[in-house]
Amino acid sequence: GAEESAIIEKIDIGGISLIRAAAKNYKDVVIVASKAQYAPLLAMLKEKGASSSLEDRRWFAKEAFAVSSGYDSAIFNYFDGDEASAFRYAGNHAKTLRYGENPHQKGVFYGNFEEMFDQLHGKEISYNNLLDIDAAVSLISEFDDTTFAILKHNNACGLASRETLVEAWKAALAGDPVSAFGGVLITNRPIDKETAEEMHKIFFEVCIAPGYTADALEILEQKKNRIILVQKPFKASNRQFRSLLNGVLVQDRDLYREKPEELKQVTEKAVTPAEVEDLLFANKIVKHSKSNAIVLAKNRQLCASGIGQTSRVDALRQAIEKARSFDFDLQGAVMASDAFFPFADCVEIAHEAGVTAVIQPGGSVRDNDSVEYCDKNGLAMVMTGIRHFKH
Repeated sequence: GAEESAIIEKIDIGGISLIRAAAKNYKDVVIVASKAQYAPLLAMLKEKGASSSLEDRRWFAKEAFAVSSGYDSAIFNYFDGDEASAFRYAGNHAKTLRYGENPHQKGVFYGNFEEMFDQLHGKEISYNNLLDIDAAVSLISEFDDTTFAILKHNNACGLASRETLVEAWKAALAGDPVSAFGGVLITNRPIDKETAEEMHKIFFEVCIAPGYTADALEILEQKKNRIILVQKPFKASNRQFRSLLNGVLVQDRDLYREKPEELKQVTEKAVTPAEVEDLLFANKIVKHSKSNAIVLAKNRQLCASGIGQTSRVDALRQAIEKARSFDFDLQGAVMASDAFFPFADCVEIAHEAGVTAVIQPGGSVRDNDSVEYCDKNGLAMVMTGIRHFKH
């Protein structure tokens, strides 16, 4: 954020050259380029006295080149800005995980986890925990009201906003108490004793909150392996990376959040203020759900979602069936879709289930089919013009 003249002034010439020169001459030199190498250096000196092996010096050289390459990458990325003319990333905080997605896969996390979280309790965080924590943090950032979310395999299986935290927890859990087993819990409010007592009744892997009261912690820490995290204020990167085909995909993070005044009324029946609140609520959830995705919500509570389906109709039917299995009354519920409806079948099925208002991006050549069905059957629909695919 500094002025460019200050940035240029801080680009080192001599120091970085000395690091590279010493590392190049590792056969004769032990190069200590970062305080991260103090502990390994001390261990070597305690074990070997004033001597080192060629293997030791080569290891320190490797770490030195990690420092210099990371420094150069930071400078390059400053000059490259938004051009993205080349991909340069250096992760100097490497943490070897117990394993990757499955026990037969190796896993390493490159990043500064401690910069974003304090771990107060629990076992070592796994590869899959990290994926769920990332999804949870991204989802909860959408909500300003007191909100609790339960995630499983990167998708919300329960989410609700309420006046008090314990009410938000109970409503979120009601969304799918079966899937909540072994899930990741996150809230945007400090957890109190009353809420902790209710949470403690189920088994869960991870809990994330901005804080905990002492008596809440005493309850939650009764399970030895339960991971308890305090989320610190931090600025998330605006870019996302994904590896594939021996390369890397880079994109801007989907940070767009629709506002009430941006919703385009496309049906004769207008949405009510209460429906607008639920529609935007549902739209935030569908944005963070695997495509194809449909979300059904009512009274700021996730009733059910259909996620990761190969057709939007299948996603909707999955959501309706799931909602009914947990005794949700969908009469007066709203529906959110992550992409447009190519046919009128989804609004027809939703209407038969009790849905009264729909939010979707629009953009299909057959948008009018869905609009006409809504007009004939008294449904309200708004379009956003913004698609939220998440693959």
